[in-house]
Amino acid sequence: MFKTRMTEMFGIKHPIMLAGMNWITEPKLVSAVCNAGALGILAIARCTPKEARELIRRIRDMTDKPFGINQILIGPGARENLDAAIDEKVPIINYSLGKPWFVDAVHAYGGKVIGTIAIAKHAAKAVQAGCDALVVTGHEAAGHGASATSMVLIPIVASMVKVPLIAAGGFYDGRGLAAALSLGADGISMGSRFMVVRESMVHDNFKRLCVDATEQDTLYDTVFDGLEGRVLKTKEALAMTKRGFPVVEAFKGALLVKKLMNLSWPRFAAITLEMLRAEEGHPLMVLARQAVGNMKHLKAINEGDVEGGILFAGQCCGGIMDNPTAGELINRIIIEAEEVLSKLNSLKA
Repeated sequence: MFKTRMTEMFGIKHPIMLAGMNWITEPKLVSAVCNAGALGILAIARCTPKEARELIRRIRDMTDKPFGINQILIGPGARENLDAAIDEKVPIINYSLGKPWFVDAVHAYGGKVIGTIAIAKHAAKAVQAGCDALVVTGHEAAGHGASATSMVLIPIVASMVKVPLIAAGGFYDGRGLAAALSLGADGISMGSRFMVVRESMVHDNFKRLCVDATEQDTLYDTVFDGLEGRVLKTKEALAMTKRGFPVVEAFKGALLVKKLMNLSWPRFAAITLEMLRAEEGHPLMVLARQAVGNMKHLKAINEGDVEGGILFAGQCCGGIMDNPTAGELINRIIIEAEEVLSKLNSLKA
């Protein structure tokens, strides 16, 4: 068993976190991870505030252990969803892609805030904003990383800030946990590895695709949801990297943005024209990409459509070989990490 700043801060048994993944980290998987002694995270960016409350309460019915929510701060609904989570006094709030205006409100009821960063200079800013801990995302991760790999990024961030660090990107077993602790992290976050456990709602077709994949079978691009991200190599994913951003997909994305943002038709028409004129980095273009990517993501998760679907996944899929329960996986990782560190200690002269 490991006692780190992560386990002590969040009151958990094992320094392992379930990465928040929209439509995947649902109550069944979140509670299974929590009940196994790790930290489960519910992704609520795809929810309405009412849905977020319902899912939070369902998790509380399924576990009495600490858990958290994850919310991307860009896009519609972020503020309302966070207000709902804070009103429900969720113990841990994990955010990405934005500035956390809600830190004081979380601290007021004794909660903790985890910022997610992928660039070292953002770590200090997140701590200055009041973050209690950081998820440090390396290039190997599914999304949304940057150029630096975990091997490089983690020790750099560890030398810059004093808060607990949770390493993300490339971690799927006990060797990875031992390596993360050696690099200066206090635990690991896993997304792709937990996608393949039995409690995960990801369709069996894509679970098999993950298990069969090598470390070379992912694609990294901004075309999948407007931000740099990594998906499993599928027919549709390959096609998306080659076709750019056609008008038809821009319009489909705009329609979904209209629905998400509850826009009037005149405002929708104006935004559609703006999207079609915008460059790739424009926030509206990102929203359009996200909307189109969400449709294809759901085809993968719910329908198992390996022809038309895409699934965000990290390079670590090359090392994923089976489909255990969440509890079996967590126990295996802890045992393996202990064995690795014991072996390393035995090498000392």
